Amino acid sequence: MKLRKQITAATNIVEAYNGFSKWFFFGGFGVISNNDPIEQEKIIKYNDLVANAVIFQNVVDLTDVLRDLLKAGYSITREDVAALSPYMTSNIKRFGDYMIDMETVPNLLDDEGLLILA
Repeated sequence: MKLRKQITAATNIVEAYNGFSKWFFFGGFGVISNNDPIEQEKIIKYNDLVANAVIFQNVVDLTDVLRDLLKAGYSITREDVAALSPYMTSNIKRFGDYMIDMETVPNLLDDEGLLILA
């Protein structure tokens, strides 16, 4: 029974990622219409790159919020963090205009503000 739970959990994670990355396909509902294998590979790799960049930004944003909550005196447990998902899309402007600001330096990802959970 334990093995079945592990397999189901792993399958759910993979399916969540697949659904998340499929959301980033623009048109065609995730169907690659080009029959050229090289072009297909490019499309898949680009889609994975975009999905992974969004996941990374979501994790950075979640970490910032968790640090702010800890500083404000809230108690956060491992179970609370385990319930969070990096596969959020509600904060993404899928078809919006994006401005790239090369002047602003992002915050460093340091160990100073490690999350110490209850």
